[in-house]
Amino acid sequence: MTNVSPGSPDKEPATEEQAAQTALGNTERAETATSPTAAPAPQARPSLGRLFLDNLWAANTFTVTVLSLVLAMVVGAILMIVSDPEVLATYSYITARPSDAINSSWTLVSEAYGNLFKGAVFDPDAVGFTAALSPISETLTYTAPLVFTGLSVALAFRGGLFNIGAQGQATMGVILAALAGFLLPLPPGLHLLVALLAGALGGAIWGFIPGILKARTGAHEVINTIMLNYIATYFLTWIIVQNGVQDPNRTDAISKPVDASAQLPRLLGDNLRVHAGIILAVLATWAVAWLLNRSTLGFELRAVGANPDASRTAGISVTRTYVLIMVFAGALAGLGGSQMVLGTTAAALTPLVVAQIGFDGILVALLGRVKPWGVALAALLFGALQAGGNRMQSYSGISLELVTVLQALIVIFIAAPALVKAIFQLRAARAARLQTSLAKGW
Repeated sequence: MTNVSPGSPDKEPATEEQAAQTALGNTERAETATSPTAAPAPQARPSLGRLFLDNLWAANTFTVTVLSLVLAMVVGAILMIVSDPEVLATYSYITARPSDAINSSWTLVSEAYGNLFKGAVFDPDAVGFTAALSPISETLTYTAPLVFTGLSVALAFRGGLFNIGAQGQATMGVILAALAGFLLPLPPGLHLLVALLAGALGGAIWGFIPGILKARTGAHEVINTIMLNYIATYFLTWIIVQNGVQDPNRTDAISKPVDASAQLPRLLGDNLRVHAGIILAVLATWAVAWLLNRSTLGFELRAVGANPDASRTAGISVTRTYVLIMVFAGALAGLGGSQMVLGTTAAALTPLVVAQIGFDGILVALLGRVKPWGVALAALLFGALQAGGNRMQSYSGISLELVTVLQALIVIFIAAPALVKAIFQLRAARAARLQTSLAKGW
């Protein structure tokens, strides 16, 4: 009977050769476990040009915005063709002579968009300094008030409030600015400053009302601001025809003209309409950007807009913040309204002096993704469309309402990036690159 080791009752003792092999295997496994993992072979980094091309067709904000403009222009071109009887008639025999339909469509669309560009940016056929700068002058003139109303809506939106009342706030701003402009006998410079402050005050008061109602009673700001729009409009209609306000030499509804000492100075001479309001618009954009991103109040404003309950728990006064948001938003809209009577658009109050700058400011804010500099660029685009639309109507016979359709289409496509991605089959971008939420912005 073979003797079995007491420590291994079920196994026979290993031979010396087996023990050596076992020890060698254990040593190799230990070395493998303790040795570092072999690094993968380095991959060649793509070139700068390759990275640019890869990212160009990704769903980033820039690409989506540009493609939204392209889509809007394509749809606008189709609407031009459909609305023109002569061009549309050529499609009745398109199978016989397709060139007629193609040439007439191209002529109509190219002339229309060419006149849009010439009226908004530059006219190559212009002769002289004034004619060459007239398109950009008109664009900046229309842009200035839209920057203010757009910032008004954007600032309120970042604080969690939807300011539909920019139109009414701008109306109150234009009323007080005009009254200060022709009722107060002040020296130049000081007169302009007082008129601008009066316009800001009028808008701030009209913003304070829905702000305090929201903060104290919880009344929804959308309903309040819409109702205040009507009140401001009817108040403007009433005050124009009052004694001391209405022009004594006129029988229609128009006020006295604003004194020259309260007018914003023109930047490029008396023959071009662009005025210092565009400089104020740039300064206001910088101020709002600083307020939102660099100040304590801006942090509180954004915190309340993101989560009022959490902000209240953290010690932020939601009531105070709501009131300040609407006061600042109203003051911005009031400054935008004052541009309409202190600038070159009009020199007196009329029932339509404010036009639609308050409602257009909502579109500008959404198009700029409620970011200050994005709002400024969106206002510049809308100003260009309005300036170019006037020439497009005069020279090409295209209805001015089509420009409004183009604005609406641009906003629709930019506000729906998923639609643009699906149409152009854009690749998915990094999460931080495309932000579909309006509150996050550019």
